[in-house]
Amino acid sequence: MIKLGKSFWWILILLGVSLLLSRLPGLSENLIYSRLFIVFLILLLANTIWSALSIIGVDLIRTTRTTRKQVGEIFTENFEVINSSIIPKVWLKVTDQSELPGGSGSRVLTWIGGRQSRTYIAYSFLEKRGWFELSPTMVETGDLFGSYIFRKQFDSAIHLLVIPYTVDIREFPAPYGVLPGGRALRQKTLEVTPYAAGVREFVHGDPLKRIHWPTSARKQKLIVKEFEKDPLAEVWIFLDARASVHVHSEDFSSSHKKEMLWVKQKQAFRLPADTEEYAICIAASIARYYIREKREVGLVSAGQGYSILPAERGERQLGKILETLAVLRAQGEMPMWGLISSQLAHLARGSTIILITPSSEEKIMTVVMELIQRGLIPVVILIDQTSFGHKLSSFDLESALVSHGILTFIIKEGDDIKQVLESPQFAFNRKFIYS
Repeated sequence: MIKLGKSFWWILILLGVSLLLSRLPGLSENLIYSRLFIVFLILLLANTIWSALSIIGVDLIRTTRTTRKQVGEIFTENFEVINSSIIPKVWLKVTDQSELPGGSGSRVLTWIGGRQSRTYIAYSFLEKRGWFELSPTMVETGDLFGSYIFRKQFDSAIHLLVIPYTVDIREFPAPYGVLPGGRALRQKTLEVTPYAAGVREFVHGDPLKRIHWPTSARKQKLIVKEFEKDPLAEVWIFLDARASVHVHSEDFSSSHKKEMLWVKQKQAFRLPADTEEYAICIAASIARYYIREKREVGLVSAGQGYSILPAERGERQLGKILETLAVLRAQGEMPMWGLISSQLAHLARGSTIILITPSSEEKIMTVVMELIQRGLIPVVILIDQTSFGHKLSSFDLESALVSHGILTFIIKEGDDIKQVLESPQFAFNRKFIYS
């Protein structure tokens, strides 16, 4: 790809003027214009050859040690610019055109000798969650006068997943008077649990660790074990992703200075004044807490589309939850009560249902009471819209939840989420109605 600079047009104009003056009667005898014409012509040709040779043999390798980071962390990339030709490169401009916000991979490099390379490290402070393609990268070079700019684009298949910011919850209160166990569910599961349900013939794709070798030896064919779900009550996180109830921040960027990104330590991060980011941070933090407690955790949301992750345990499940939350956007239309109603028939009695919403509508109270009637344990986390600049207040909904002894958390803009979640505002001195 070639771009013509302003100096090219100036040289071309001077070339034409000198040629014209050398042909005019009375001036043709003066050799100065003919000589100027030859000088400008040689300069133009030299710049063309120089610029074309400058891009030959240039290669760029962009690598990273990890493709998964968290919001609030420093992401590092290695850029290696290689000159495989014997012709030195006087200057090279590297432009990072990736989707990563605040990417700092752009550089201007000078004098890379023949068959030499130059390496540098770029640091980026991660402020937004989601998938980001670390590509393309544009390399530009040319002559000293800027007559020609030759460009070469380097593509990469590397993607970076930025998972949501989480707080390290060490203790999350549970409703009183409810045992964590439950009845046998008699539901088959792909996970290995202490509850064996029987055996069956091996099917292509079954993990080898599920093979029951004594039975296989007796029947002379591969036999695998089947398992039932653990009767321990599940934890379901319902995240309200309806667009109309969220309050978004106009300025998403933080006040972190890019010149301080050379510090490799994790910097302090503050969530933007955006209810969507608060809700996702809360959901991710609670999911991580329960996964550490070896509980089965499921996630239901309706953002860009309806999404449900069946309740499972283990780090693999946590990874799926964080990946889902990383790309979730509050662009849905389904209200919280509709979201819960769609899953009521699949929720095992005794399960903990965590509702995360900035909504202040009275129907939230109705669906909470229905959960209680079905033997489920609701925990409501309200994000106060007024603290984010919204006019509607959730005071009436808060009062109704408190009066019925519902375990409730109130999150306001700027609150310490860890502190609030470890000590709910309305969790104490109440007689809970769960039975």
